[in-house]
Formats: sequence, structure tokens, C-alpha cells
Amino acid sequence: MKIIAQGAEAVIKVEDGVLHKERISKLYRIPEIDQRLRKLRTRSEAKLLQKSKGIAPQVFDVNEQTMTITMEYLAGDVLKNIFDDLPGNKRKHVLHQLGQNIGKLHDQDIIHGDLTTTNIILCNNEVRLVDFGLGMISKKIEDKAVDLHLLRQALNSKHYRHSEEAFRFVLEGYKEAKEHALVLARLEKVEKRGRYKQKMQTF
Repeated sequence: MKIIAQGAEAVIKVEDGVLHKERISKLYRIPEIDQRLRKLRTRSEAKLLQKSKGIAPQVFDVNEQTMTITMEYLAGDVLKNIFDDLPGNKRKHVLHQLGQNIGKLHDQDIIHGDLTTTNIILCNNEVRLVDFGLGMISKKIEDKAVDLHLLRQALNSKHYRHSEEAFRFVLEGYKEAKEHALVLARLEKVEKRGRYKQKMQTF
């Protein structure tokens, strides 16, 4: 089994075209609390992945003893690695589809929680989302707006040359979501709050 990624929360391994995400224990936590938290987060992420059929990897198994989710391995390109080199029309297509997919999640009240180009994979010309570890279920318009706001921040940070155009393409796709008008109106308020905080920090 080959380790392909290791972060603060989990180790990602691949074997025979199957991906295993194992939540690792934190030594600084009380063992009983650590066990409970990892079990809850493993169960929660697995449910979100299962509800996100066709957008997220397919889940094959969830083991709450080893805190491992076994799922489909998406053999594709991480968007972060190819974003700036994509031809304009291709980038527009990918981002429009990304907006559609985020809208489909939000229509099911699924908040991804970590929308960055690191967690977006282009697989067989389809946009797929991975790593729902910070995700949740929420009907709140605010949470859906913040989900989009975090994506905009990620684009500004990592892909600033194309960020404004890119986010516009995302929103074009997102407008197929049922509550898009409410979410986009709230997004404006979220971004105004963010600009106000930045302004206050400069004083």
C-alpha cells in the first residue's frame, strides 16, 4: 500500500486503484476524546461523500475501528497543478462545471468546507471534489455563501492571474442552483464584511 499524502488529520494510501483515508490519532488529546472525535469525523465525512454521488469519490467501506474510509481512487489531475496552464476555453468549461457541482451539493444542503483547487480533481474530463473532512450539512444561506467565499479566497491566493475571471465562471455554473439568488446576495454581504475587517486591521 502506497502513501500518497499525509496531513495533520489523515494519511492517504492507495492500493490496487482503491484509496484509503485513515484518520490519525492526536497524542495531545485525551485518548477517549480523540477516539470519539475521530469516529464522529470519519462517520460524518463518509455520509457526506455518499450523499455527493457523482461529484465525490464513491465510498466502498467505512471502518470506525481503524477510522478508515475506503473509496474510489480518482486517477486524474489535481486542479491546482494544471489550473494556470489550461487553455482559456478549457478553464472556462472546468470552472463552469465546478460551479454546477457546488450548486448540486448546496441543493442537498451539503457544505464542502474546504473548496480549494487542491481538493478539485479533473478526472476523465469531469470535475470531482475530494476531502469533505471539514464539511457539514446545513440549510443556512450564510454557510453556502461562505463556502463560495472560501473558494474565491483560494483562487485569489493561488491563482491570482486568473482569479476574477475564474470566479465569474464558477458563479455562472452556480446559477443553476435552486437558491442561487439568495446565496449570491448573501455572498456580497460576506465579502463586504471581509473587506471591512481588512480595512480595520490596517489602522
